[in-house]
Amino acid sequence: MLKQCPCGHTMTVKLRTVIYQSKVEIENVPIFTCEACQRTEVVPGVKDELTGLIHKLGQPEFKHQIRFEDVHELAHLMQLVLDKNNRSHSVEELVEERVNQLLDLLLLAQSLGDADWLREIRTRLAQIAKHDSRTYGLS
Repeated sequence: MLKQCPCGHTMTVKLRTVIYQSKVEIENVPIFTCEACQRTEVVPGVKDELTGLIHKLGQPEFKHQIRFEDVHELAHLMQLVLDKNNRSHSVEELVEERVNQLLDLLLLAQSLGDADWLREIRTRLAQIAKHDSRTYGLS
């Protein structure tokens, strides 16, 4: 995943920790980073979800951590791709495996009649569909 930085250098994507109000650490957020000027930007595909998560947090009363990969599938897939144990798998294989896992969970949620879980799984599948791996140069 590459992007042109306003300074003219190339920005790469890294999974970084975003700290909100010195109390909440949101781990593994996909962030564009420029090594030359140190500019950082949240990847546009996850920005809305991160903003929504921060709004839900409101004024946090205590310190805690949130794993962003538990909230957004792009972060989850990036973490899978970067995992050294998955080096022998292509990005396409990892995405296909994750989609199959989510479809299995969808069937289970349907059989249990769990509307909230169904909604969450459908959201995750939509996040994957919206962010084709070729869009971000993951492959």
